[in-house]
Formats: sequence, structure tokens, C-alpha cells
Amino acid sequence: MENNNDYKESLKKEIEELESSPVQYDAEYVQETEAPEPKLGRVTSHIRDKEEELKEVNERIGYINLLMVNLPSKGRFYRNDMRISIRAARVLEIREFSTMDENSILDVDEKLNSILNSCCRIEYGGRRGSHKDILEEDRLFIILSIRELTFATGENKLMINAKCNNCKHDNSYELRTNILQYYSTDEYDKYYDEEYRAFKFETKSSGTIVMAPPTIGVMRTVTEYIKEKEEKKENWDKSFLQLLPYLQRDWRGFDKNAIFNANVEFNGWSANKYSTVYRLAEKIRVGVKQELTCQCGNCDGEVTVPITFPGGIKGLFVISDLSGELL
Repeated sequence: MENNNDYKESLKKEIEELESSPVQYDAEYVQETEAPEPKLGRVTSHIRDKEEELKEVNERIGYINLLMVNLPSKGRFYRNDMRISIRAARVLEIREFSTMDENSILDVDEKLNSILNSCCRIEYGGRRGSHKDILEEDRLFIILSIRELTFATGENKLMINAKCNNCKHDNSYELRTNILQYYSTDEYDKYYDEEYRAFKFETKSSGTIVMAPPTIGVMRTVTEYIKEKEEKKENWDKSFLQLLPYLQRDWRGFDKNAIFNANVEFNGWSANKYSTVYRLAEKIRVGVKQELTCQCGNCDGEVTVPITFPGGIKGLFVISDLSGELL
């Protein structure tokens, strides 16, 4: 961090020296003069380059890279050159998160995605991506990782309590990324295709079926489609929309017209194809399990702990237990 600050300061100093130079860029002068001195443009171009470089340094300060292999998906369904880096949530972002309506699934979803949008940096070979490229099933892990950076000194712990069935001991576990447990796809990993970055199933009666866990972007489009249908009091096909996200890889260009066209195709499926895709969608889940299996602190017994958020989902970034804060 110290090196970043030194470099940042040196860039600022260099920009200030360039701008205070007796040679100044004058756009009007260049337009009216037939043969402007080339060095004017060079100086201005250099200033702009340095300003862009300084902006890039500012954007990267505070970010740390996530190891893709540590994600629930292990990074297998992303492009090879995708990188995810995160930073701690800032006060304005936490304030926005605190306005969440926990009784609205849509608002909860929006606020969680807002944290990702603000605190995640997605890159493909040096080019910027979007938080919408993240898999829905990696979202909780990444949000908890952001939370751990935000409260690095443990000032906002999420504790889950559970009683041991063997010895009746009251256990308490802190909800952190290192105790999360994930669904396994080991049985179907032989169908994983490195080129497609997805599962490629060859079936007897339905041909080739390519499937992968859905991205946030695809799920967002589907959610907005459902919301629009419900507001207009129109029917929508639940059986179709629960499968579509596993078949639609890219959220870019994916809209209600694309959903309509996919629904037309879906209506032509055989019963066998529907059943096959339905079961496969269940089997290729890679996200965080809703329950944790932990060891009792008093005996060797195992304790099953459902993942909950004391104080509600807001407790992810808004301190719910004031006992550690008040004197």
C-alpha cells in the first residue's frame, strides 16, 4: 500500500510539473494555426496519459485479487482470463445497503448486487467486465469476502448458535468464508468441457445439451421479466424460467424478446428432454450449501447449523450487535 501511495504521489507531481510548463496546450490556437508546433500535442498527450495512469492507480488501491479456485464454482465456468478483485465496502455503500427492504426479495437481490457492482473489479485479459458476469452461486462467497475486508478487525461478527444433539452443548460459530461448504458435482465432472467452460451432455434422445450455473446478469433479466409479467397480471411459465438460466450463457443481448423466442422453442420439447434438463439443473449446482456441518466444541459430535443472518441480511454490513461498540 505504501508503494502504491508513493507511485500515486510521483504521478501527481509529474502531472503538476507538466501542467506548469511554459508550453501549454491551447485547443483554439491549434485549430486556427496551420502548422502548430508538434510538441504542444505531445505534452498534452503525455499529461492525459499520466492522468489516465493516475486514475488507474486510484481505482486499484485497496483491491485484492480473489483466487478463482477458492470460489464455489472453482472458476470453471468463467473465461480463462477472467480475474475478480474486491475491496472493502465504503460508508456510502453501507448506507445504501442499510435501506434494504428485507421483506422484498427483489430489493434484497438489488442491494446485494449493488455491493458487488461497487466493490468488485472484473477483468478479462486487462479489459473491464461487469459484476453481471459473476455466477449467481458464487455471489454469497464474494459478498462474505467483501464483508471480511470491510470489518477486518472483527468489529461486526456474524455468530450462528446451535445446540449439539449428543451432549446438548451450546455452540457458537462465526459465519466466514472458510467454513462454507459447497454442493459437489463430482458425479458429473466427466461431462465438463474445457472448451465450452460448461457441462456438455450427450444424450440418447435429445442430442447435445450444454449447461452451466447461471450468471447474475441472466438471473437479473429473468427476474425483471417475471416482475413485469406480474405487474401486468400476465401468466408466465415457471417450469420454463427455472431452467432457462442454466441454458443461457451470456446476459449481453439477453432480453424479453430472447426469453419469448426461447419459450417458443421450449414448448416444442419432448417430455423426456424436459425431465432430463430438469434433473441435470438440480445436479450441477455448485453454490454454498444452506446448512453447515461443524464439530461440537465439547464432544466429537457433528452439529448441523443452518446459515442464518442474525439481525437479518442487513447484518452483513450493518452492525447488529452493539455490545462490542458501546462503552
